[in-house]
Amino acid sequence: MRIENSFIPVRGVGETTERRLWEAGVTHWDEFDGSVVGETTADRIQSFIDTARDRLADGDARYFGEQFPSGERWRMYENFRSDACFFDIETTGLSQHRDKVTTVSFHQDGETTTLVRGDDLTADALRAQFSDAAMLVTFNGKRFDVPFLETSFDLSLDHPHLDLMYPCKQLGLTGGLKVIEQEIGVERDRPDISGEDAVRLWKEHQRGRDGALERLISYNREDAVNLRTLTDTVADRLHDDVFAPAAER
Repeated sequence: MRIENSFIPVRGVGETTERRLWEAGVTHWDEFDGSVVGETTADRIQSFIDTARDRLADGDARYFGEQFPSGERWRMYENFRSDACFFDIETTGLSQHRDKVTTVSFHQDGETTTLVRGDDLTADALRAQFSDAAMLVTFNGKRFDVPFLETSFDLSLDHPHLDLMYPCKQLGLTGGLKVIEQEIGVERDRPDISGEDAVRLWKEHQRGRDGALERLISYNREDAVNLRTLTDTVADRLHDDVFAPAAER
């Protein structure tokens, strides 16, 4: 599924109308035929296509983040895959007002970076990591990672955001990230470490225990890297569920 297959950002076009277009053979902007829908809707769709072509050519991910319903932003992934920033944070607890961020790992275009509290984890370093991202990808990041970073470092993360927890639910994949990884066959180098262990490892690091920080960083980096694998799987499965059956008719 690519942005150019989508008509759902248009006002007045819901899932039913979009599917009617696909089933009529209009599976791409280039194939748009206004006779499949009413005149008013056709005019809106054509206007959207004319604007969206230019925005897509410019790589304007923010425009499409605003146009797509939040539950459909997974459709942006194929277009902006190489510039998507997969990230995950570890903290000393669950309160963004009382607890601290300990590590943040980023995976983008095949490269993985981790920032560590007391070393290089600063507001400027975070801004630099996010600066080239077309879209953000997290798991439960809307409720946790993003507000935690914004509160702790006075950031404003207004990038298009794909929180995988929600499209996973659409596919019947429920539970935490580790549970879902196991269900889709993703293996971890450190399967015995959990979020609670991450808090413990940070405390051990502060007490000077050798290897604690390295284990925490390894765990955090694996979270970020595995988000890429999970996104690939989720996008493919949603494509098969939503688009492929209609496109094949």
